[in-house]
Amino acid sequence: MYVDSHCHLDGPKFDSDRDEVIARARASGVQAMVAIGNGDGPDEVDCAIRLAEKYDFMYATLGIHPHEARLANESAYARMAELARNPKVIAWGEIGLDYYYDHSPREAQKEVFVRQMELAAGAKLPIVIHCRPSDNSDDAWDDCLALIREHWASRGLGGVLHCFTGNWEQAKSALDMGFMISFAGNLTFPKAVSIRDAALEVPLDRILIETDSPYLAPVPYRGKRNEPAFVIETARKLSELRNLSLEEIGLETTRNFYNFFKLTETTESKVASP
Repeated sequence: MYVDSHCHLDGPKFDSDRDEVIARARASGVQAMVAIGNGDGPDEVDCAIRLAEKYDFMYATLGIHPHEARLANESAYARMAELARNPKVIAWGEIGLDYYYDHSPREAQKEVFVRQMELAAGAKLPIVIHCRPSDNSDDAWDDCLALIREHWASRGLGGVLHCFTGNWEQAKSALDMGFMISFAGNLTFPKAVSIRDAALEVPLDRILIETDSPYLAPVPYRGKRNEPAFVIETARKLSELRNLSLEEIGLETTRNFYNFFKLTETTESKVASP
């Protein structure tokens, strides 16, 4: 029993076999999935909602990714505020800062990040954070955590550090502000020592797992298109690190998901373990 708490299933990489990918995940023991609603920018933030409405076991987010921050405008903000009322929407994101690619100016990224935190607060939704610093730097982490501390922490809604790539100190800062830490396939990569070190320290009841499909396929699928069924490999690596059984990691991270998002497991969401 597993939950893929972050997957991008709307894009063209799944156009030819999306239904089969979802069926494979369910057959592998993935009980629920969270489709991320960024699309390619503000005009497509409803992409995850449209997908989640087709499946009882799928949930959605919406938000403007830092890559597309330069495209944000008042019309987009108003539309997102309306879409956030959809009962399938359980979080606002992924939002945050990306100083690695710098597809949008950094000041624009910060402005759009803060504005979306305000919108998420109005919708009473937790936020899902994307944070990627430039090479050999903590610049995006420093700015991201500072903005969360200033504009979000006091609201008490928390969030998820998605696809965690930082160190224990950064994880602890987020934990102290009510965040969950979500580990993805890069946990299995040989050079991901700091991520594994953090995974040993994060309290078990604050951990989620994800694929970030179609990106970051875990070992032994590295280099291939990622898909929700592969979330089990991240769970497997966590079980090795924490000296727990795979079943325990699946159970605990699934419980964490439902508890954090205040969701109730439905008959439709439950699947038999593989």
